[in-house]
Amino acid sequence: MKLLTPFLVAAGISSLISIAAPAGAATPEPKSQITILYDAFGADPSMSKDWGFSALVEVAGKRILFDTGNDAGIFAANVKAKGVDLKTLDFAVLSHRHSDHMAGLNYVLSVNPTVKIYAPKEGFGIYGSSLPSSFYRKDESLPPEMRYYGGSPPQVLKFGAAWQGANFELIDKTTEIAAGMTLIALVSDAPGTKELKELSLAINTPAGVVLVVGCSHPGIERIVEAAAAINPKIQLIAGGFHLVAASDEVIAKAVAALKDTFKVENVAPGHCSGEPTFVALKKAFGDRYLYADLGTSLALGESAGSDIRRGEGPALQ
Repeated sequence: MKLLTPFLVAAGISSLISIAAPAGAATPEPKSQITILYDAFGADPSMSKDWGFSALVEVAGKRILFDTGNDAGIFAANVKAKGVDLKTLDFAVLSHRHSDHMAGLNYVLSVNPTVKIYAPKEGFGIYGSSLPSSFYRKDESLPPEMRYYGGSPPQVLKFGAAWQGANFELIDKTTEIAAGMTLIALVSDAPGTKELKELSLAINTPAGVVLVVGCSHPGIERIVEAAAAINPKIQLIAGGFHLVAASDEVIAKAVAALKDTFKVENVAPGHCSGEPTFVALKKAFGDRYLYADLGTSLALGESAGSDIRRGEGPALQ
């Protein structure tokens, strides 16, 4: 297991102080880690590699499922291989509507049908949506049978979700959803994904922000800039940086921004970050590059101890 030294989470830390246990009884420490449940690289023989992303975030007494991978069967097998209990989730986050981040939701709902799921709010979106009926033009010269709803539409039109009955809470702007835990909501303007809405999870800690990203379509620099508005100290970024097809020049610019402009302390890239980006980040960050392959648990805590191995994984040639 590859570990990043534990970061104590500021958010909600007071709420974690437990009532004194009976004499002689040990109060177990809550886990504080990010476990990669879905990705396409790694060497754990118990896990099945596939394109997509999912991570279990355990911090400040909360258990958060961030994305659900590309295939419900593979996701289910990986969850079972890691012994993850989806029945005890506090909530889930779907970063965006692409199938390699949400296809495993079918399995999640089969295990935990009432779990709260945060997802981007989009008009006519796959997660469900609504619009005032005033959004369309009306023509009263038409006979009722040619008019929508016979000329008397409801005030609000509700549109169905792909997962009917699921407990979605749709996010339209950056929102603090729990003490110290913020969903950063941004919109991509990149060719091919224009108007795509994406959520990233920023967790504020005494050591800085722990930032979990799904695919970073709006741009990893923009997401980090938004996180830095919460706390300018960025302790860790984990997830997909969306540089998988980027040129060396674009990668170099992004790496320089993370290292020099935002002074990010640790990076744990995965998924769509891209192989050349892994190389560039590992060279730039050295032992502050955390190898986050499939099955890895990155422990979150207060400081980086010298006894913890950093930048694990195959050596660069």
